[in-house]
Amino acid sequence: MKKGTPNTSITIAGISFKNPVIAASGTFGFGREYARLYDINALGGFCTKGLTIEPRDGNMPPRIAETSSGILNSVGLQNPGVEAFIKEEVPFLSELDTVRIANVAGNTEAEYIEIVQRISQIKSGIDMIELNISCPNVNAGGMSFGVCPNSVEKIVSAVRPYAQKPLIVKLTPNVANIAENAKGAENAGADAVSLINTVAGMAINYKTRKPILARGFGGLSGPAVKPIALKMVHDCYKAVKIPIIGMGGIAAAEDIIEFILAGASAVQIGTANFSNPNICYTLVKDLTNILRECIIDDVCSIIGGLII
Repeated sequence: MKKGTPNTSITIAGISFKNPVIAASGTFGFGREYARLYDINALGGFCTKGLTIEPRDGNMPPRIAETSSGILNSVGLQNPGVEAFIKEEVPFLSELDTVRIANVAGNTEAEYIEIVQRISQIKSGIDMIELNISCPNVNAGGMSFGVCPNSVEKIVSAVRPYAQKPLIVKLTPNVANIAENAKGAENAGADAVSLINTVAGMAINYKTRKPILARGFGGLSGPAVKPIALKMVHDCYKAVKIPIIGMGGIAAAEDIIEFILAGASAVQIGTANFSNPNICYTLVKDLTNILRECIIDDVCSIIGGLII
């Protein structure tokens, strides 16, 4: 690190990140596409596309709809399945010098356990597991496990013994009290929580009088959800002692600072990757610049530094 350069490194559950910028699941594939555009090793890390035991085709199109200041998606966890992932993607991931987080999902408790076991057995190429119990775009599993503190605690308790890598639990905002759900994850042994996943929403074509998305509804992400995400990150920061990874509408270095002040140790960048494929790389550089401008020597020094 050059003299006068702010320290952007962070540590979560014993895993060291070069910086707090992480590309979010579902917006970064398995890293290959973006690796053609820039050196993704510059990022703090990235989350893989959501993985399930068996391959999934996802939901029928249309499954993306633009809205004011965001998008609605109902992709439905389209992915090649864990076997194809291990065979075709892990060799590429093993060559990278950044934190690699496998996002995993399931329809049943048994499926969550099985995929966590499989991912835990990967010796090189995956550093952490993100347990997705918050996807609103599937008919079984997903968000159904993350709607109340008891169900959160139950599913995390079930998979925790099989997770031989640090376990992040991804939480839904579509609940009565997300802080209580974060506490449930912490009680069950989660190493960190990530939030927020998308906010349930709908888009309607007034001419046809039908929903635009084939499934009828989807998850809203992008700048429109940022105020919701900031409050929920802060609520969880006051409730738990484990690290929080914040996300929701981040598109500028100033947004990152706001999330860290609210209590996040790191952030994930999602929808912004679609409008600007280079955004994560740009944010890494911009974050260093804004820390220097604000005379902040270490990014960790401002975690939870919101003054109320």
